[in-house]
Amino acid sequence: MTMSVMDESNTPFTPDFTNRLLKMPRSKTNIRLFVKDDLTPGRAVVLPKSQAHYLNDVMRTRPGKMTAVFNGRDGEWSARIESMDKNGCVLVISGQTRPQNTGPDLWLVFAPLKKTRIDFLVEKATELGVSRLLPVFTRHTAATRINTKRLGATVIEAAEQCERLSVPRIDEPLLLDKLLSQWPADRPLLAAVETGEGLPMFEVLSKTTTGRSVGILTGPEGGFAESELAALEKLSFVTKISLGPRLLRAETAALSALACWQAVIGDWSERPYQRNAH
Repeated sequence: MTMSVMDESNTPFTPDFTNRLLKMPRSKTNIRLFVKDDLTPGRAVVLPKSQAHYLNDVMRTRPGKMTAVFNGRDGEWSARIESMDKNGCVLVISGQTRPQNTGPDLWLVFAPLKKTRIDFLVEKATELGVSRLLPVFTRHTAATRINTKRLGATVIEAAEQCERLSVPRIDEPLLLDKLLSQWPADRPLLAAVETGEGLPMFEVLSKTTTGRSVGILTGPEGGFAESELAALEKLSFVTKISLGPRLLRAETAALSALACWQAVIGDWSERPYQRNAH
């Protein structure tokens, strides 16, 4: 027997109804696309096949409908769908809806995780405002490779969904010691350690006088090796931090540290963009 549930309008939520509901056209205000082209009034932007598929088959839009576009440089603009077929789509840029902002200057240095978890991490880090993602291989890192092209697609999609005006940069992975040797000495690096040696992160951030340009380093599931901890101890730009009394998974530690930074000295005091009010 097929079970169904009624909504307030007495419409049964059967599997068939749910499938139809998921296929209904979304509001035009929900559509945002990242493009690489410069954005100026009247400019025609040719979208690739993948984005044309998204507009046509997923969002079920048609020529004449409006969408929002951004490129990380020129703010956000409204654009009209001029033409569309299975091979591509042409947009014509209309007017600017939001000026470009700088956003947080927040870097996340993290040990790569296995596929599903690293996808989750970079998606949520994008939502939390990270400007640069720097994967590093440590002594105990379990993953042996990462697909930066796939992660690039993940952060673009996350940026489109969360209303931010930029897309985080993703670096190719480095060994931890090489990254530390290249690290800019004027950028503090907060290293989350599990040894109990670090100060509570909230305390460190509450007392900081170094501004809002910072990096956060989190390790692999197995934690940092003793030699890595010793190397961090010798660097003047590194401050060891603690994320509380519980042992956190690698992705939890990274996202907790980002959220803490945002809450104390980040941009969480700003109000979200109200698209329907414009």
